[in-house]
Amino acid sequence: MYQEMSREILTVSPDHQHDGSRVRASEKARRASRASHASGRRRNVDPTTTDREYSSDEMEFIRAMQEYKRRSGRMFPTWSEVLEVLRSLGYEKPEPVDEAVAARAVDTRSRLG
Repeated sequence: MYQEMSREILTVSPDHQHDGSRVRASEKARRASRASHASGRRRNVDPTTTDREYSSDEMEFIRAMQEYKRRSGRMFPTWSEVLEVLRSLGYEKPEPVDEAVAARAVDTRSRLG
């Protein structure tokens, strides 16, 4: 089936052969198609339909993203919007750990225990 589709893409109708922009667009489409199939990557896979078992945290995030997309009408949120959804779920960046303080705490615990 892929080969049949490729042949259709490769064929330029006679009335378009002299139109350079359509020939260039067709060539660009051919290159993109070859690259897509050569990469072996799967695209457009909905994570909620895979066979994998998701943790409760993952499902909560998936549901929150789906709800955000529904409410906002945006099918492809920006990374800033993804971060907004994560923060709405209570996730936050931890404060940097002072290595010296952490080392003293571990040393103190090891002496006590």
